[in-house]
Formats: sequence, structure tokens, C-alpha cells
Amino acid sequence: MSAIGRPRKVTRICSPRLTARSVSLSDRLSSRTPTSLVFTQPPWAHRGVPIILATVPTPTSTEPSFSTKEPVRLDIPAHLRPSDGRFGAGPSKVRSDAVAALAGAAPTYLGTSHRQAGVRSMVRRLRDGLAELFALPGGYQVVLGNGGTTAFWDAITFGLIERRSQHLSFGEFSSRFAAAAAAAPHLEEPEVIQSPFGTHPEPVTSAEVDLYALTHNETSTGVAMPVTRPANSDGLVAVDATSAAGGLRVDPSQFDVYYFAPQKCFASDGGLWVALMSPDALDRVAKINASRRWVPASLDLSIAIDNSAKDQTYNTLALATLYLFVHQLEWMLANGGLEWAASRCDRSADALYGWAERSDFATPFVAQPEQRSHVVGTIDLDSAIDAAAVAAVLRANGIVDTEPYRKLGRNQLRVAMYPAIDPEDVSALCDCIDYVVGALSS
Repeated sequence: MSAIGRPRKVTRICSPRLTARSVSLSDRLSSRTPTSLVFTQPPWAHRGVPIILATVPTPTSTEPSFSTKEPVRLDIPAHLRPSDGRFGAGPSKVRSDAVAALAGAAPTYLGTSHRQAGVRSMVRRLRDGLAELFALPGGYQVVLGNGGTTAFWDAITFGLIERRSQHLSFGEFSSRFAAAAAAAPHLEEPEVIQSPFGTHPEPVTSAEVDLYALTHNETSTGVAMPVTRPANSDGLVAVDATSAAGGLRVDPSQFDVYYFAPQKCFASDGGLWVALMSPDALDRVAKINASRRWVPASLDLSIAIDNSAKDQTYNTLALATLYLFVHQLEWMLANGGLEWAASRCDRSADALYGWAERSDFATPFVAQPEQRSHVVGTIDLDSAIDAAAVAAVLRANGIVDTEPYRKLGRNQLRVAMYPAIDPEDVSALCDCIDYVVGALSS
């Protein structure tokens, strides 16, 4: 039955609240600002999408011991600084040798037709390499198109959700997809299972659901969750792996669609989406296409599947993005594949979280160690320390993009730990933070 004209609503399921974790600090710092659980209303809440539960600092009259109101000039000693100061969660560090290789290939590659052999051979290398990296079973296909993950959310609402979806909402990006599904007039109201920021919920098997929307890594909060099919369910499992793919381990038998963009673990630019699709997902696209549901051509997954099989995209793709993507992918394969890349991220995560747990002014935002992301780390600083001031000093010293996600509203630093980032540089970053905090609070 068509849902057009019917009032929109969302079935909400709330996960248990997480118990706060206390942290002891040294006497030289003031006590941590109390925190409370409050409801924050995103811009799309009027559509009936559930309000997301978040943990934010409770306002107090206590000022940080230093502030960003006045510029702070502080030089970090050269021997402490990382060899590369790029720690952004996306766009992320692009390896210098990849840029040099692109410059070398430019005269015969950039500015050529994406329908001809030169570019199509790069698409073939990308598709073959991803199938190898993720050890895709027979029948799975690597599909790509333009627009990034945000566009792919819309493509899912048109081409993969038959009637109703279930979404796990535990951060900015997972909640955005839930909003996209709730706004689609041709779909029934989605089930949305939410949990506080800094945690993740679990899917619940439902006979009313034909697609489960999971998020492997929530980039905004630094929470990672295992990818596992809901028990005894026939629904497709679609996983947003934007910041996880290539840095976290995954079993392809547990998903039907694993989709991502190349500006994070794959050390390229944005604007492209890739989806690893199972035979069941391919069949779902064909079934919806046969139903004559109207779909914009740029979001039509049947068109994307057909073009990908020909090693091309429906419309022109960014050739530099494609080249850097393939270069990073083949670098990962040459060094040992997904296990090597994930192990490299593990070492970075051990360095970051180990430092925070030893620190008297820092603590991991994600309380449960098993839920902490190994590709994007979020670290809370004591209320006596202005995290924005620390990030500003780091930036002035060439150590960039350690600021937290803008809408999270916490006194914290966010650190990317993608495969291109050297674990030794993460350790050096921790030393630099210690130096800056010590200098500014003395």
C-alpha cells in the first residue's frame, strides 16, 4: 500500500542508559565539570524522527584555566612533533607517494575520457582489489557511483528498502540515514533503535523489517560496533562503513551491502560511493526496479550495477579521486591486506587509549573498551583544560584537525587512526598534547 499522504511517524526503541564512569585527576587540576544526560533536538525532529539522547557537559560558572579568547603562542619542540601532522577524520591524510604517483600519471591519465580504456582499467583495478581486500564470496559485486555516502543513503531508500527499515541511531551520521528513511513518502515508518552518544544499540529481529541499517563505525562519536546479522531474520543487512572500511575487520557473510566513501581509510578525496553487494541485495534491486517504482537516474542502483559491470560510472567521476583510491588500496594489499591494515589501526588505538587511560587530565569518551573505535578516537579533557585551546596550539604547530565533531558539543579531541597514519605519529601526538597542556596550565 502506498504511504503517500499518510502522516509520518517513527517507531522508537530506546536502549538502556549507560552508567557514567568516574575518573580521578591530579590535585593540580580542578574537578571535572559534572555531566548530565539531556535530550537534543536535531533539525529534522519535526518529521517525527526520534530525539537522540546525548551526554553533554552541564554548564557551570567555572572558567577553564586557559581559553581560546586570547591567542596562545607556543612552539612545540621539533623532536616531539609527529612526522606528519594530519589527524583529520575526513578528509583524511593522503600519502605523499600517492600524490607523487598521481602527478607522474597526470599527462596520460587526467583529462581523459572515463569511458575509455585508461580510466576503465583503473575502475577494474578498484573493483578487483576491493573484492580481494574484503575476500568477497562468489556472487558479490563491487558497485560504485558518484555522490558519496550521503547520496547512497538516498539510493537505498529508492532501491533497497522494499517497505520498512530498522535503523540503529547512535550518532550524527547514523541518525541522518534514519531521517532520510523517515522522510521517504513511498516507505512505511522505520523502526529506530537509539542509544546515548558514546554507546551503540543492538538490532532487534522484526518480521516487519526488510532491511536493517547498521553503522560499523560512528565517525562523530568514535564508537564501533561488530557487524552481525540479526538472528532468524530474512531482511537485508546494509552497513554504513564510511570510516570503517579498510581499517576494521569485517566478515562479508554478515552483510548484504557494505558501503563507504574513499576519503577516510582509503586516503583519497570524497564524492564517490562504493557498495559491496550480495546476491540477495542485487536481487532486491532488480525486484524493486521491476515494480516500476520511480527512481531518479542518478540514484538508480540498477543503472549503477549495470555501469559498474562495464568498469565505468553512470556519470563522470573524479579521476584524481579514483587514482588515489586505487593507489591506497594496492598499497594495503601489498603490505598484507585487511588484516595488516586493521592491525596497524590497532597499534594506533593502543597508543591513544593507553595514553588517555594513564593521563590525569584525559579519558576516552567511549567508556566501554570493546566499543571504542580503532579508526576514530574521541578523548575528553578535564573541564579545567580548554580542548579548543589545545587544538588551536596543535594546529599552529602543523598538527591539524584534532577538533571534535562540531555538533557533539564536548570538551574533547578527536583523532583519526586510519591505515595511512603511522602509529608512531599517534604516539607523538599524545606527547605533544602532554607538552601543550603542561605549558598552558603552568
